[in-house]
Amino acid sequence: MYPKVSIVIPFYNCPYIEQAIVSALGQTYPNIEIIVVDDGSTQHADKIGPFLTRIHYLGKANGGTATALNHGIRMASGDYIAWLSSDDMFYPDKIEHQLNFMLTHHSSISYTAFDEIDAYNNVTNRNVGPRFSSQVDFIRSLISLDPINGCTVMMKKELLSIIGLFNESLPYTHDYDLWIRAVLGRVFVHFLDQPLTMYRWHGEMGTRKHWPAIQQEIAYIQRVYRDQLQGYVQLLGG
Repeated sequence: MYPKVSIVIPFYNCPYIEQAIVSALGQTYPNIEIIVVDDGSTQHADKIGPFLTRIHYLGKANGGTATALNHGIRMASGDYIAWLSSDDMFYPDKIEHQLNFMLTHHSSISYTAFDEIDAYNNVTNRNVGPRFSSQVDFIRSLISLDPINGCTVMMKKELLSIIGLFNESLPYTHDYDLWIRAVLGRVFVHFLDQPLTMYRWHGEMGTRKHWPAIQQEIAYIQRVYRDQLQGYVQLLGG
């Protein structure tokens, strides 16, 4: 029995969408569905046309990445959800390896290392991602930073019915907020130390374009959750 994995790809005016879809279609794992959520794009939607018979293509008014992710998750029929940004790519064995890891560890949510690529798909940095000696160290890190690359995450869909979907009032740091809510919900976050995603740095990426606003959101999340996270770390003996 192969559990179904839904790959959700939020899309907004991204010239790399074709490469993201091809990487999702090229997975070695057999039981997947690909959901592309067009968040009100005005450019590059034509690149999706050749794939329409092999993906689910959903349109919506522009509302931001969290709204697109949540729309895709609500429509997903998979047991597991994987998020792929439209400017990133999965390695072919991403879903197969991460799902096997999660099944072996009875995991509800996991993340992995990743490789960084440039605008031309050249790998510029390999096996990126912080490593922690224990879950307590990982939880402590959340007080001051987001150690998880969102596009490396796979999670059970049923987990989101318990802790809630992405917070749509946070345009840029909805992922950081979700990881913290999972941890405070006493969910163990597993790490697979293997690069399975290609994370693209380029001039038009949101991290670069919106950095001042992102910093403000990060500070807000840290104010909201700092005491709860510190209390949990102390409870765990950290």
